[in-house]
Amino acid sequence: MMSDRPDKRNEWRAILHVQARVAVLFVPVVASLLIIAALAGNERKSVPDVDRTITGSVR
Repeated sequence: MMSDRPDKRNEWRAILHVQARVAVLFVPVVASLLIIAALAGNERKSVPDVDRTITGSVR
């Protein structure tokens, strides 16, 4: 098989290495978005029950 050649194997290893390094760059972004989503979810639950259809200008 052609894929058993060492140079092809090294090429695939290099490609996977680059993909792993790019994936590591996105880990802090995903983690911060999860933290923001968790904080927004907790904030929403702590708000007292307010009828959202009534605004200050309609009273």
